[in-house]
Amino acid sequence: MLRFTYLLVLAGCLFGALWLEPLLKVGVLRQVRRLILSIAPVAALFIGWDLLAIRSGHWTFDPAQMVGVVFPGGLPLEEVLFFLVVPVCAILGFEATRQTLLRLSARRRP
Repeated sequence: MLRFTYLLVLAGCLFGALWLEPLLKVGVLRQVRRLILSIAPVAALFIGWDLLAIRSGHWTFDPAQMVGVVFPGGLPLEEVLFFLVVPVCAILGFEATRQTLLRLSARRRP
């Protein structure tokens, strides 16, 4: 079970944020192209950064907590997923907050 630790943390993040989409109707997941264009450049930058850190010996991962899928350069699957899951969760949270505040302010207007 220890080898699924990182994946379980990512699943917990998704579980904690995905409910915002249907409940608050934020529309983030309906705008797939926009979501990809928001996440891809940042994910690419940090994946590159991780690869450089791994190569120089400054960054490592505990193989006991990984499922064992490793991309060229030593980057585990979970780390790639991290750079996709966390931004999606952050965008969902941001949009849920923004739209809720907009709806509240619209109700207050005469």
